[in-house]
Amino acid sequence: MSACLQREPGSATAAAMEAKKAEPRAKEKKCSWASHMTNSPTVIVMIGLPARGKTYMSKKLTRYLNWIGVPTKVFNLGVYRREAVKSYKSYDFFRHDNEEFISVDSCLVQVFDATNTTRERRDLILCFVKENAYKVFFVESVCDDPEVIAENILEVKVSSPDYPEAHRERVMDDFLKRIECYKVTYQPLDPDGYDKDLSFIKVMNVGRQFLVNRIQDYIQSKIVYYLMNIHVHSHSIYLCRHGESDHNIQGRIGGDSELSSRGKQFAHALRDFIEEHKLSDLKVWTSQLRRAIQTAEELGVPYEQWKILNEIDAGVCEEMTYEMIQNTFPEEFALRDQDKYHYRYPGGESYQDLVQRLEPVIMELERQGNVLVICHQAVMRCLLAYFLDKSADDLPYLKCPLHTVLKLTPVAYGCKVEMFYLNVEAVNTHRDRPLVIRRDPAPMLLRRNSYTPLSSHDQVKRPRLYSAGNRPWLPLAPAPSALEFSEAPEGLMLLQQSQVSVGGHRGSSY
Repeated sequence: MSACLQREPGSATAAAMEAKKAEPRAKEKKCSWASHMTNSPTVIVMIGLPARGKTYMSKKLTRYLNWIGVPTKVFNLGVYRREAVKSYKSYDFFRHDNEEFISVDSCLVQVFDATNTTRERRDLILCFVKENAYKVFFVESVCDDPEVIAENILEVKVSSPDYPEAHRERVMDDFLKRIECYKVTYQPLDPDGYDKDLSFIKVMNVGRQFLVNRIQDYIQSKIVYYLMNIHVHSHSIYLCRHGESDHNIQGRIGGDSELSSRGKQFAHALRDFIEEHKLSDLKVWTSQLRRAIQTAEELGVPYEQWKILNEIDAGVCEEMTYEMIQNTFPEEFALRDQDKYHYRYPGGESYQDLVQRLEPVIMELERQGNVLVICHQAVMRCLLAYFLDKSADDLPYLKCPLHTVLKLTPVAYGCKVEMFYLNVEAVNTHRDRPLVIRRDPAPMLLRRNSYTPLSSHDQVKRPRLYSAGNRPWLPLAPAPSALEFSEAPEGLMLLQQSQVSVGGHRGSSY
């Protein structure tokens, strides 16, 4: 080995070693070990010819990951190109001073939406992400169906800023020529040779076939799971709450009450709505609670019951009014107003829990045709937040009135919303966002995954110490504001938190 290294630089061995060092993938990277850490940020790199649905997939994927609590941002090269000068070179996007892209504080996943059709371009990307200690996952969209390509061009590219006020036929002709230019240098991913060590998924002909290679972690498995469930087809999703219930009239939350007289009127009106819109191929889904089932029964069509569509579990607050909760559990009432999305009812659920529970429903809605979902206020808010790309802060305050049907029609890069009020009066169950919120002392920042992970945009951990009616077993446990965490050793700090949490039998953040 040493003899080999002592040969003259002009030898074949030395030349081979120099050639290997010159290869982009063989170079030593600073902090190369960091990209193998579980929590390393991920860069998703789209690949494919124009009009293959890359932007459609990248936007939907970004919306999904944000919805499940993985902060994600998409970077579309076309937008950067149009905003830059004419002499702009695409590789400048990967400059070391592009702070917006390389900042890991803003998001855990970053989607680079561009053609990336050559190996040279992809090797450049690999160099960049490895130097910045990222993981990389490639998503290649391959389509040879001329009808799908033509439909995509007409639906999306005609309105593109690249073609202001252009005629449809001229846009089609120009864009097809543009595709031919890309085909000259297009090098698809090679799973058996050059790209066999990369992590990627090939999506062929809008989901008819998939090829998955070397999945590295949980995030990449979620990406594959989602992409294998979305389908490009025209359909509409109808969302409504059950008819007004007895508990709605009384102002009580949760429970399993029956429909009121006006709730039954709404069920009849909903049947007329379906007949009027001639939704003969409509699938109907409900929860397993009586008020939702009674609403579906009046439709006179087959329906499916989903337990995961049940209303959010309010735990010890089930069947109580908000006034009763405020009087009985004042601390819980205040905690919920401070952070409604992450707050978990004692013995119940949070909106964050509900989002995780509803993920299978989202996957089925992406795959199905026309569907009517008869659900509940919190459930409807979570579903709406996914389709309308609403943040976790806005989700718990989305308005979902009784006796109203929302029609959601997925379109290019978004969702069209139509609202139908069925002219049956009902109580208003919506609570507005509090104008003034009493804030406790700022929560302590912990290292990610050091204690009870919380998927939020700021990655702040909020350990639940105790709640009203569920005091810790430690007789003299200090109040949260009195715990001197900042001056205590790290090990002692975590021990104190664990003792209080175990004593309260809670053991999880909200």
